[in-house]
Amino acid sequence: MVDSIRPLAAVLVSAIAVVLIVASHRRPNVREGWSVLAALAKFAIVASMLPGVLADEVYVWRLSDAIGVQFLEGVDFVLRADPLGVFFALLASFLWIFTSFYAAGYMRGLDEHAQTRFFAAFAASLSTAVGIAFSGNLVTIFVFYELLSLVTYPLVAHNEDDEARIAGRKYLAYTFFGGGVFLLAGTVMVYWLTGLVGTSTTAFEAGGIELLAEAAAAEPAYAQVTFFLLIAGFGVKAALMPIHSWLADAMVAPTPVSGLLHAVAVVKSGAFGIARVILDVYGPGLIHDLPLSIPGIGEVGLNIPVALVAAFTLTAASIIALRKDHLKRRLAYSTTAQLSYIVLGLSLLHPYAVVGALFHIPAHAFAKLTLFFCAGAIHVETHTDYISEMAGIGKRMPLTMTAFTVGAAGMAGLPPIAGFVSKFYMLIGAGDVGGSYWLFAGALLLSAVLNVGYFWPVVYTAFFESEDRHEAKPLLEFPRGGVLRSYGSEGAEQIAADGGETNRSEAPDTAESTDETDADDEEYEYAVDEYPSDADVPGETGERVSSVDHHGDHDDHLTGGPPATGWQRRSPFAESTWLMLVPIAVIATGAIVLGVGPDYAVFLDLAVRIVEAVFGMPFEELGDVPFDDLMTEVTD
Repeated sequence: MVDSIRPLAAVLVSAIAVVLIVASHRRPNVREGWSVLAALAKFAIVASMLPGVLADEVYVWRLSDAIGVQFLEGVDFVLRADPLGVFFALLASFLWIFTSFYAAGYMRGLDEHAQTRFFAAFAASLSTAVGIAFSGNLVTIFVFYELLSLVTYPLVAHNEDDEARIAGRKYLAYTFFGGGVFLLAGTVMVYWLTGLVGTSTTAFEAGGIELLAEAAAAEPAYAQVTFFLLIAGFGVKAALMPIHSWLADAMVAPTPVSGLLHAVAVVKSGAFGIARVILDVYGPGLIHDLPLSIPGIGEVGLNIPVALVAAFTLTAASIIALRKDHLKRRLAYSTTAQLSYIVLGLSLLHPYAVVGALFHIPAHAFAKLTLFFCAGAIHVETHTDYISEMAGIGKRMPLTMTAFTVGAAGMAGLPPIAGFVSKFYMLIGAGDVGGSYWLFAGALLLSAVLNVGYFWPVVYTAFFESEDRHEAKPLLEFPRGGVLRSYGSEGAEQIAADGGETNRSEAPDTAESTDETDADDEEYEYAVDEYPSDADVPGETGERVSSVDHHGDHDDHLTGGPPATGWQRRSPFAESTWLMLVPIAVIATGAIVLGVGPDYAVFLDLAVRIVEAVFGMPFEELGDVPFDDLMTEVTD
């Protein structure tokens, strides 16, 4: 281990930026400049530790060494840059660079309120996310885990309307109070259990805490309860069912926040925490061999219930996503499913599956951030949030929808995007174990098919349908049968297909409209900001009018979907501002690069080194050892 201040510096650089951002509130260019500079500095600090970590060095900073203070006996405030910590911190800091540019373009494009508060909270969120990455024990990670919930609350509730406040309170109730209580209880139990056989500790150790393994032999029931408390605590942010519903409701936040929640910080911190528990607190051997008696089945390892929950979540969330017409809500349930891929791969315990699960963290981050960037650009430029209103939008936003297609392919696990590599490793791991683990391989394959099912309609609608003859299928959103619209003939009678309804905007707004369709639409009838168009203000008669024309020839009407004359065809470089287009193009390209050259991607190299440290042998040899023998060797 190398004593170094760099882990602390990586955490503090964006915390310092918060002060500078607030101080520059009267000068927007300077304010956004601090965000970008902090992102670049954070990435440079994290990247400076990468060569050492790849050479098996670990950088450590302890509060007790700095000021002589400990939390408890045997528990210090420790920041430790090991391979798993650098893995997560490198991803978060790199993506924040481009998210900073995108957020500036998005917030300015919509002329959003409270932009200083937004950017300050955004910087604070990345500070706590890197703190989670570099936490050296359960107590330290608990502190940053709770701070992350607090500093992201203003982002979720940014719009300050009733929906945003309700979503924000729900977010805090689930992640801060619910997840935090479970995590704290599990941490206390680990401290107590290790104290039964030696000096109490909560420090992470590759392959699991040795004292905890000894304590589990003496107190197996308490060790089992502790494991599930920790998984539940981190599982809240990882959106495992049934503690997932906060994530979809949080989509009321601005799109850069959605990207932060789904790709960079919040849900990834939950998946990262579960990785710490499985790999560095309990270890695969203890999890596999600590028996859990299930009526009608017999004794199974602790990993099986977690794998079952993850398999159910990724399947159910994918099915729910099929029904969502609101693009961001569809992406939200996609995230719930994709995070469960990571949890499932980790819980399979096989080295190949663990590598796949770890590599799926950046694979999902690049692809999902691309998708949310695209959704935000569509909203800013065309005020459109519903998939059923996107017919032909590919000619209006060709670069954006091409990038969306790349991200969707990555989510579905199609080559050559990074998602294919991660899911391939997980499938190989599940197949190599065999037996009942084929059930989990089947869940992975089924979810991949469902991914195609809910992403293909978006791509098909954008590129292969026209505004004048659009049938909103195969969406499963009510009404059953889809929606047929003809935007080209204004005032003409619009006939729905197969019993479907006419255009949502044409539906009567009366007190009698209380059927299931209206109730469903009411639930989703919000956009990503207060008004469903860029810089809109309510008109005197209740209609929405645009106060700013950002492009001079803005031809899109204000309620979403194409105007009566159809989409205006634009070149890829004229569909939006460079602040939004460049991040979209770069992140989508990153998803391809990770898939085309995984052997040259540092994330795969780090994932392999993490697995080698956990299992104690070279990765090339791990595939030759039978799974049960491997678990026995790890335990011994």
